[in-house]
Amino acid sequence: MSEFQRISPEQASHLLEQGAALVDIRDPQSYALGHISDAVRLDNDSLPAYVASADKQTPLIVCCYHGNSSQPAAAYLASLGFEQVYSLDGGFELWRAQYPGNISSN
Repeated sequence: MSEFQRISPEQASHLLEQGAALVDIRDPQSYALGHISDAVRLDNDSLPAYVASADKQTPLIVCCYHGNSSQPAAAYLASLGFEQVYSLDGGFELWRAQYPGNISSN
């Protein structure tokens, strides 16, 4: 697997302000109840279309529940040619605690 970096919510917030992309790999129900604003839900079904259409030079942040599942997902995305891939430490739960105003729901 290719390289990715683990980053804090503060680092992720800074990258998002600079135009980084964000994918959320949690289940559909959890995503619908609340996700980081502008996050794209990514699963096995949507992965091929996302990879085909994404700019692989744009920094990409991967978010899960607590920052564990996002690590192998980030490594996999890096192996697909994404140049800068990051796993969000603490995942959605830590983000929600630190940035409660930056949460959207469907």
